[in-house]
Amino acid sequence: MTPDEIAELRSKSYNATVASIAFPNEDLMIVRVRPDGGVQPHRPGQYSTLGLGQWEPRVPGCQEEVQKPGDEKKLIRRAYSISCSMLDEAGTVPDRSGQDWLEFYIVLVRHAEKAPPALTPRLFVLREGSRLFMGEKIAGHYTLDPVKPTDNVLFLSTGTGEAPHNYMLWQLLRSGHQGKILSACCVRYQRDLGYLAIHQELTRRFPNYTYLSLTTREATSAGQKVYIQDLITSGQLEGRLGDTLDPARTHVYLCGNPKMIGVPEISKITGDAVFPQPPGVIEILTQRGFQRDQASLKLKGNIHVEEYW
Repeated sequence: MTPDEIAELRSKSYNATVASIAFPNEDLMIVRVRPDGGVQPHRPGQYSTLGLGQWEPRVPGCQEEVQKPGDEKKLIRRAYSISCSMLDEAGTVPDRSGQDWLEFYIVLVRHAEKAPPALTPRLFVLREGSRLFMGEKIAGHYTLDPVKPTDNVLFLSTGTGEAPHNYMLWQLLRSGHQGKILSACCVRYQRDLGYLAIHQELTRRFPNYTYLSLTTREATSAGQKVYIQDLITSGQLEGRLGDTLDPARTHVYLCGNPKMIGVPEISKITGDAVFPQPPGVIEILTQRGFQRDQASLKLKGNIHVEEYW
């Protein structure tokens, strides 16, 4: 494609600009996107869509893709939960009502089993001032709507699955939430915790907030890996929370690796829930009296799942 053709496609397809971008490591980005039409009303925990054209370059070192004729003019889109840095440059938990950008927390997918990754290798070429597509619609039911001011709230995630939790955490801290709040995030290496310093500062400032970071591939964790499921079954999670996991006053939010979450399938023969093995968080908590949201029945429980992958 010629430069003029690419410029025309960008002009037609893109409606947002990168306001700022940071790379905690080469495979992890925190990007703020400013839509041309302004930020639409939304609630923490919801998601929007980002996109780039297949005509855009890709970062090196990723699985090669094979394009069919005509593919180079298509727009690649994917939904991403909206994140939040929680503290502003002045070190305060800010009022974001007039904010004209949204923040996203994205990991670079270099290889994939089903098909070569299309979008993230292109997103990681972006720099401040770059143009891209952002969906006008912001949606999702993964919000704090069912949480009462005195409830305990647990945010359990893996990797960039903590993005919506960060935004919901900001809302709780900003509103002076009275219950206990705990965030736990499991990653391979500590360098994969893009918001670690902010969480550590928040734990110093807010007595009711606890942050737990778990790593599975650091040399210090060799032979003693601890996953989020282990924290629950061993009682360590309750110990760090400083309270029991009481279904009557606790809400649990899950986002990230499906193995951690453990969403059950419904048996076509018996109609019973069949949980994957080894047990995920849903099965462990269900055995302790918790109940998962059931959208088909319009039933709100106290286990809330964002199907991130």
